This record gives sequence, C-alpha cells and structure tokens, in this order.
Amino acid sequence: MKGLILEPKESAAGVDIRLTVQRGVKIENLVHLCFGVLPKEGVQEININALIEDDAGVKLLAHCVFPNAVKVVHKMLADITIGNNAYYEYNEVHHHGEGGGIEVVPKAKIRVGNNSSLTTTFSLLKGRVGVFNLDYETEVLDHSSLDMTAKIYGYGDDQILIREAGRVIGESSRGLLKSRVALKENAMCEIVNELTASASGARGHVDCVEIIQGSATAKAVPIVHVTNEFAQVTHEAAIGRVDKKQVETLMARGLDEEKAIDVVVGGFLK
Repeated sequence: MKGLILEPKESAAGVDIRLTVQRGVKIENLVHLCFGVLPKEGVQEININALIEDDAGVKLLAHCVFPNAVKVVHKMLADITIGNNAYYEYNEVHHHGEGGGIEVVPKAKIRVGNNSSLTTTFSLLKGRVGVFNLDYETEVLDHSSLDMTAKIYGYGDDQILIREAGRVIGESSRGLLKSRVALKENAMCEIVNELTASASGARGHVDCVEIIQGSATAKAVPIVHVTNEFAQVTHEAAIGRVDKKQVETLMARGLDEEKAIDVVVGGFLK
C-alpha cells in the first residue's frame, strides 16, 4: 500500500513490527492486524514501533484470538510517535475461550505532536478475561487530542488491572480517558486513570463506570493534576449494580433474570 511501510520480523517468542506512514499520506482503507495463540500453552510477545509522520494518518483494527488458552501469556509493547497534523486510530478486539488460562499484558508509550489526534479502543467482551494488566502512557502537544477507551466484561475469577496516564502538556490540548467494565461472580477490577494538564487552555476528563454483580469487587482511582491556572481537568467515577428496573422490564417481556442481566450489561458495554 503506497505510503504505508509495514515490516514484520519474527522473534523467538513472537514478532517485531515496524510500521511507518510516510509524510503527507493518509491511508484511506482500514489496516487489519491479527494475533493469537491457538495451542493451550504458549508465550507470545508483540513489539510494535510505529511512526506516523507529519500530515499523515492511519486507522488500524487488531484482532487477538485465544480460544483454547490454559497457560498462555500474551505481551504487547508499543512505542508510537505521531507527528504534526497527523492522526492514529487503533482498535483492539480480543476473543478469548472459556478456560480463563491467559495473561494479557499490553503496554504502550505514545507521543502526539501538534495539531494531531490519537484514538484507542480496547474491547474484551467475549470469553474469560483471565489476568489482564494494561499500562498506557501518552503525551499530547499543542492543539492535539487523545481519546482512550477500554471496555471489558469479567467473570469467574478474572483479574483486571488498568492504568492509563495522559499528559496534555500542549496549549489548548485535549484528553479523555474512558473505562467501562462489567464484573460478575468472583471477578475483580482496579482502574487507575491519571490525567495531567499543564498548559494554557488544556482540558481533560476522566470517565470511569463499573458494574458489579455477585461477589465481584471493583475499585476506581481517578487522578487529576493541573499545574496551569488556565487549564482544567474533571472526573467522574461510579461503581454500582445493574439497573434493577431495566432487568425487571426485560423479564416482563419473557427473559429469565440471567439473560436479562446479560442484555443490560451488553448495552452498557456497547
């Protein structure tokens, strides 16, 4: 594809990927990546080094599939640089089996230039989560924006840890950190969203909502840090149960309680 350089190199435990979108090129078609481990056991390490040059842009969709995991570790380490007047959109969708024997560890360091945008979405809604530990750090310069969303459904004894840190350090920069997590049975989740604004006109918002059922436990820690009198960061965090009235309405239309709860949770996560 003209203007897109994708250089994969097989490693002992996975693959190293160098992705470059050349200056002035905006890739119109969605770029699809696919990762996964089909055996019951294994380790997969994905290292991504991405450079979106000035006046360039790309949208990526990554599917990660682990249907049979009993003892699988999937690690992703990303180093991403987005130039000026550029954009980068990364949507990652996971499909897991019901065994729960998987550990997913995605980590990323991202730098966003001037007049640019970063959008990421992580979605894990099918199958057991297992152990999940996400750690993203982003820095945003003048008149640029970051928008990061995580949507996860955990059950059984799933363990979910999310840490997202955004620094909107450029003039009139924008940042949004958004988490939507539903938990049931003995699943647990801890979310730490940290947003720092340190330039004139910088704005940010942290939005975290968790729904729990049964013996599930949830913790939300929004951290806002402002070091400029003309900057502003807001936050809201909520933890609660599934809306009882919505469940009763669906049950009145013929669904049993468990199915009604799944429908409500599905709508919440979408």
